[in-house]
Amino acid sequence: MDDSFAVQQLLLDKDEAEHFDDDERLMVLAAAIVAGSEVSQQERIDTRHPHRLYLCRPQLLPNPRINTPWKVLYDSQHDRAFITTMGVDVPTFSSLLTAGFVQAWYETPIPRAGLIGYIET
Repeated sequence: MDDSFAVQQLLLDKDEAEHFDDDERLMVLAAAIVAGSEVSQQERIDTRHPHRLYLCRPQLLPNPRINTPWKVLYDSQHDRAFITTMGVDVPTFSSLLTAGFVQAWYETPIPRAGLIGYIET
């Protein structure tokens, strides 16, 4: 009788082990599906973002005529900031402005071939 009980226990243990193996397989399969969907979603995001070459409202300044980054930089008159952004110090930049750039900037229209009525010179 002890032998049949031991055999019965072994059979139960084997069935139980198979049941747990099936559960483990299902858990691994579910984890693979979830991970695959996350990777797929990230790939979709990565391929979509290079096409977005524009700013959205949160990235824009509330009032673009007040305290723009350029205005803050120019008003600072800080040599290191000028050299970092433009490659010249404040006195050199000022001399470029007074040497004719300001006049050219205000008197020369920016070419915009896509505008109606634009005549290329």
